[in-house]
Amino acid sequence: MREPYYQNNLIRLYQGDSLQLMHKMMDNSVDVIVADPPYFLSNGGFSNRGGKKVSVNKGTWDQPNSKYATSEIFNDLFLKEARRILKTTGTIWVFGSMHNIYEIGYLMKKFEYRILNNITWQKLNPPPNLSCRMFTHSTETIVWARKFAKQKHYYNYELMRKYNHGKQMKDVWSTPVINQSERKFGKHPTQKPLAIITRIIEASTTEDMLVLDPFVGSGTTALACQLLNRHCIGIDLSIDYLEIAKRRVRNEEGALF
Repeated sequence: MREPYYQNNLIRLYQGDSLQLMHKMMDNSVDVIVADPPYFLSNGGFSNRGGKKVSVNKGTWDQPNSKYATSEIFNDLFLKEARRILKTTGTIWVFGSMHNIYEIGYLMKKFEYRILNNITWQKLNPPPNLSCRMFTHSTETIVWARKFAKQKHYYNYELMRKYNHGKQMKDVWSTPVINQSERKFGKHPTQKPLAIITRIIEASTTEDMLVLDPFVGSGTTALACQLLNRHCIGIDLSIDYLEIAKRRVRNEEGALF
């Protein structure tokens, strides 16, 4: 791997093409992967933000290009590399919407992952549907899978049960879309709530594990790992987003030490 864009005692952030940098990582070197890959939805259409009609275009990173002509080509390469670098007992979490999650599930089966859960993230304050010709999109899916079908993985069952008032935690998680305080260092168009990422990290890792977020964006996974004393590698193509991630982690680092 090249020199980090930023690092401290827990977090390393790298700038570059995620799939190229993953290709340089060692086999069986990561315990858990948390990934929010591009959905490839930046097609010139429109969406709703704050009651206003806005473009759905998020950036060139969310568009097909000469290297990754389709989302299937991209996700095929991503999941292949992810499985190679995961440890024998490793697990992977992948975010998606109806536009790409079925493709993700199909490719996971192709590479012989064992799907553990299909988490439904219910957004309590979704933007309304502008067309008024279909139901409002208010959920995303998070697929949790392990590397091998017959290999044990880590799940902090007791902690999740405690958080759910002594009952087994279900696979529907409800939160607001995002807390505005989480954007005080800058905005990312697909930023996920810290509460969701924190639950993922607590559920599937211990303090001695290494987490990889290959599309770290504004750094929510890195921040959660900083808060929970986990080691994390984050990769992103955008310097601007990595700068937001760095500032978020450094702010929390300063509060802890």
